[in-house]
Amino acid sequence: MFAAGVGIPVLAALNAALGGRIGSPVAAAAILFSVAWCAVALLVLITGPAPLAKAMGAPKHLFLAGLFVAFYVLSVTMVAPKFGIGNAIFFVLLGQLFCAAAIDHFGWFGAIQSPLTLKRTLGIAVMCLGVFLARKV
Repeated sequence: MFAAGVGIPVLAALNAALGGRIGSPVAAAAILFSVAWCAVALLVLITGPAPLAKAMGAPKHLFLAGLFVAFYVLSVTMVAPKFGIGNAIFFVLLGQLFCAAAIDHFGWFGAIQSPLTLKRTLGIAVMCLGVFLARKV
């Protein structure tokens, strides 16, 4: 998960630079998704496509995750060049902290329910403070 976290600002910087170079954040996002689709399609071929058939029976709301990915990539590609990679990721992290706490607390989307206790709230507050201080120092 640490490597995935490292990848987020790298993705933001690379795609923002591509969008600036070609003059279109939307086209840069389309290229990113094309490359990602090819990579994942190759993995599906290697591991076996059988699970794809099961996807047809999955609840349709689960497919909204793709829209969230598109929103994230387009947002960071458009905002980061003007706002800065660090500032953009700062707000992404804050959003992740608050949303993850809510998902865990309520057990939304089939997540393991983990109540938002005072101890967890203080931990999240300390993490938010740390992210804020890292951007201000």
